[in-house]
Amino acid sequence: MTLTIDVGNTRIKGAVFEEDKALECCVFSKDEIQKNIVIILKKYPKITHLVVASVGNVEKQLFLDFEKELQVWFVSHDDAFPFVNRYATPKTLGIDRMVLAAGATLQFRGQNRLIIDAGTCVTYDFVDQNDVYLGGAISPGLRLRYEALHQYTEKLPLLSVSDPNHFIGKSTAESIHSGVVNGLVHEINGFVDEYSAQYSNFIIILTGGDTEFLAKRLKNTIFANSNFLLESLNQIFQYKIKND
Repeated sequence: MTLTIDVGNTRIKGAVFEEDKALECCVFSKDEIQKNIVIILKKYPKITHLVVASVGNVEKQLFLDFEKELQVWFVSHDDAFPFVNRYATPKTLGIDRMVLAAGATLQFRGQNRLIIDAGTCVTYDFVDQNDVYLGGAISPGLRLRYEALHQYTEKLPLLSVSDPNHFIGKSTAESIHSGVVNGLVHEINGFVDEYSAQYSNFIIILTGGDTEFLAKRLKNTIFANSNFLLESLNQIFQYKIKND
């Protein structure tokens, strides 16, 4: 059994896998990493491997402390991935983006894939049908957009993510909700339209913390899975075992 951990910018997500089957997924804060791993290991004593992908500011030692009990693997740029990386600066490509691209490559064979990760940032990653990673885009996520409007203006309030009541905002709060939410929805639809115009045999994968909020608002048919990164971590670990 395998425990996969995704260390993001704002939270930690984990999942327990028995081969390809996810048994449990969980979310916890950065100051409760070891406590929650201990709880998971007590519940699933057959776990033998801990697989970690980290873009957040968390000490590796918090995971290495479990080396007596588990084999610990941190995904890095030096590992083998199931795609050809054509990114101009491959060492600067986020590990989370590489893991998502790997999962899409392994799960959706022979297709053009656009992976959209809607979290703190919204990342777009494209892998073509020949398993070549070409790059993508990065933009602010929903909460970053709300925070930026508040922090970089004198009078705009800090609001929580909420459904716009109408496309035309009739108050300052409504205008912010409309601008942030509808703006991101139009951005995502626009990116998808551009990729779709150039590539056929196409699949769109939406993941990240804002998956459910955004999925029902997008006009395009998508594969929505908020735990796709955790599943991709398990898949790339299985890929590593087979190719070592």
